[in-house]
Amino acid sequence: MYKLVIEGGHKLEGEVYISGAKNAALPIMAASLLIEDDVIINNVPNLEDVKTLSQLLERLGKKVEFSDKRMVIRTVSEENVEAPYEITKKIRASIAVLGPLLAKRKKAKVSFPGGCAIGPRPVDLHIKGMRILGASVRVEHGYIIAEAQKLTGGLVNMLGTNGTSVVATENVMMAATLAEGTTVIDNAAMEPEVVDLANFLIKCGAKIKGHGTNTIVVEGVKNLKGCEYEIIPDRIEAGTFILAGMMTNGEVLVKNCEPNHLTEPIRVFSEMGASIQILSKDTVLVKGRERYEPVNVTTLPYPYFPTDLQAQLMAVLTKARGISIITEKIFQNRFMHAYEMNRLGADITIDGNSAIIKGVDKLYGAPVMASDLRGGAGLIIALLGAEGVGELLRVYHVDRGYEKIEDKLSKLGAKIKREKTDLI
Repeated sequence: MYKLVIEGGHKLEGEVYISGAKNAALPIMAASLLIEDDVIINNVPNLEDVKTLSQLLERLGKKVEFSDKRMVIRTVSEENVEAPYEITKKIRASIAVLGPLLAKRKKAKVSFPGGCAIGPRPVDLHIKGMRILGASVRVEHGYIIAEAQKLTGGLVNMLGTNGTSVVATENVMMAATLAEGTTVIDNAAMEPEVVDLANFLIKCGAKIKGHGTNTIVVEGVKNLKGCEYEIIPDRIEAGTFILAGMMTNGEVLVKNCEPNHLTEPIRVFSEMGASIQILSKDTVLVKGRERYEPVNVTTLPYPYFPTDLQAQLMAVLTKARGISIITEKIFQNRFMHAYEMNRLGADITIDGNSAIIKGVDKLYGAPVMASDLRGGAGLIIALLGAEGVGELLRVYHVDRGYEKIEDKLSKLGAKIKREKTDLI
């Protein structure tokens, strides 16, 4: 096990290069199951989640070669249709193989997925979508088992009890590419990662329209061909480094990002008093300040403020000039990091799905523990802005979504190092 040891109080200055988007890479990797030809994906981040999904693809008959941001996926066999618990327990995105396996191999047996402990993320929309396309689906012994000799287009409404779902939208879209007829996905997720998957599938020969809106139309084709594709930059990593620069009163040039994917976060950061300059189509300059103005923010699906930046924003607001409120509308239990921030001297109260953050003058370094991926990133930002030395335990959560985060922060001037620990 590893921990990050962080000495706070150092300004971040310089350039940081944003990696490819984790949440775009994973579904595109899963989509390779639709295709017998070679698939080449560029700008792939070197992350634990990527490695885990690569293991799953190899279990499902693919050969995955990954080096220097370039991934080549080849087909060895198309016989296996089971995604076992031993792999799916590590990663929520593993359920994205359900649609491709069903569409291409006529059957899928996928264990319920794992991932971060941030509240229930039910699979009902995935099952509903496969059934509307004509599959028989049952749940047995912790597995979703779906079968269909052929899939047929239909009208799929993605609005569930917890709102729309990004991965369910992607699963239905992937399955529909090889279905007979036309599929209409209403209340579809509009996230840039959904758009990126659609663009990849289109390059492989799929017929998809409306991606980026809440209605996606897929006209089924008989087969897809291989292609070479470059995934989009990671908007959440970009937002994280912008907030890290803000927390340390630094000046950070964020390169290889997509500012248009961060319109709402940049608006919020500017409202707080940060200087955010969009210098080009892929470069943002952030200039921090000593203290920020409080804000009220609600997390909602794209294009609104993303839940995946909630913890990082909270870290910065712990030292704002007044009281801020963050309302979490996407996931339950996504305030676990708040209790750890309070260990650093923050004043955060949880009231249902809202966090009330009273700004304090100082944070102080202490040992804290990551409970999930983005919460871990938020705690890193809090420690960067604290006085003295602190430690982040369970750093493996952060490794699932950030590529060499301590290296990137060190190059910006942070005092951060990775050390082995016996603590869990």
